[in-house]
Amino acid sequence: MTPSSNSPSEEVVRAFIAQACQLLTQEYLGKIERCIEELSDEQVWWRANPESNSIGNLLLHLSGNSNQWIVCGLGGAPDQRRRQEEFDERCVIPRGELLAGLKSTLAEVEKVLIRFDSDRILERRIIQGMEVTALEAIFHVTEHFSMHTGQIILLTKQLTASDLHFYDL
Repeated sequence: MTPSSNSPSEEVVRAFIAQACQLLTQEYLGKIERCIEELSDEQVWWRANPESNSIGNLLLHLSGNSNQWIVCGLGGAPDQRRRQEEFDERCVIPRGELLAGLKSTLAEVEKVLIRFDSDRILERRIIQGMEVTALEAIFHVTEHFSMHTGQIILLTKQLTASDLHFYDL
């Protein structure tokens, strides 16, 4: 922030948005893709117990959350999300279809973020019934994606008993 301004510089906002896009579309998505490669459709829908989520449910949830918070909340698209259905789904949707849906959502997220007016980063919005700034919405989606990516990695390791080789050179 400049001493005479109450808003962050455009450079800082653009760097924040670029980092969020990189994490979502490359870092986290890449890890999820690696996990999905190792699993069958049935494994993607396995759950430890009725109260736990499957990887399939988590993929639906990540798409729904990212769409609601960024595409709708910041981009202005109509919010048609039915959140509970993301967790209630029990049909074995093929892993390729789930991954394609997530990639499509992230492409829309990236479009909204790239076009986002940096002067509006502290503008308040109502998203999922909460009043948040645009900055908070972007941060929420990024950290939320990170958390569920970690769950997907853990479930994949449990199901395959293998090293996923994320950091092999």
